[in-house]
Amino acid sequence: MTVAEEVPSGTDAEVLRQALAEVRRVIVGQEHMVERLLVALLARGHCLLEGVPGVAKTLAASTLATVVGGSFARIQFTPDLVPSDIVGTRVYHPASESFDVELGPVFVNFLLADEINRAPAKVQSALLEVMAERQVTLAGRTHPLPRPFIVLATQNPIESEGVYPLPEVQRDRFLFRVRVEHPDAREELEILHRMSVKPPAPRPVLDPARLAALQDLAEQVSVHQLVADYVVRLVMATRVPGDYGIAEMADTIEIGVSPRATLGLVAAGRALALLRGRDYLLPDDVRDVAVDVMGHRLMLTFDALADGVAPDDVVRQILTAVPPPLVVWNQGRR
Repeated sequence: MTVAEEVPSGTDAEVLRQALAEVRRVIVGQEHMVERLLVALLARGHCLLEGVPGVAKTLAASTLATVVGGSFARIQFTPDLVPSDIVGTRVYHPASESFDVELGPVFVNFLLADEINRAPAKVQSALLEVMAERQVTLAGRTHPLPRPFIVLATQNPIESEGVYPLPEVQRDRFLFRVRVEHPDAREELEILHRMSVKPPAPRPVLDPARLAALQDLAEQVSVHQLVADYVVRLVMATRVPGDYGIAEMADTIEIGVSPRATLGLVAAGRALALLRGRDYLLPDDVRDVAVDVMGHRLMLTFDALADGVAPDDVVRQILTAVPPPLVVWNQGRR
């Protein structure tokens, strides 16, 4: 990959920090989740938020939509939902004796799929074209979705009754899977003080046009060849761990991550670098997003699952085993 001349990005980074600060004015704690939501947005990726009820997953998604600007829709996924409820359908008008296409609620900039694992597989599969191609095909016609477009989905990982686990092919469509934990005691007290009176309302900081420009800028972040090679080594370590000094992982990993993980590590790393005020990618950026990009794409063996091995821990072991390169940037040149 070629290295572009360094361009000033302080103003863009400042705007992004303002957007983060505005979301954090509403959301107490959950720093990791809030940052990952903005990074996924800059990287044109989708984000799956996984956590128990009441940890501000839905509030964070709706707050980000308000801060960034653009249209927003929330779909509460339920077992009786059908695909036409989300993508649209053909409607017959007796007066004109003709069919018209009624577009569904997915035609927005921000789509919140709340409790996505409560809907059956047929409904979940209806999102595949939406997430991958950002379009919907109805009655033989293709309808493009608004740009920018992002799916923010939530699910409860501890519930087992009345839920439909996401298939691997759909999990692979999400750039991030972010685990959302309970707040600590200090944050819990701050939630009580902040939300027991009139809750703060978010204010818009960006608009869709500025956001699209920032997404284009994130794609221009330079990637050193050594960093690109590091990304590939991390991915290959999940497929042939013996070649990277972790042969014991062969009994833990059933199937390694897909090429989408390779692209996702670079895209998410670029967005994080832009957020940090740089126009070049560092190995630390890749390492910071690796667990959220790769964890949900790993398929573990039956024995590993029976032993309670967590995919995120496997990714952390790979990060320890595969050393990052030493990359020195000097005025945008290698």
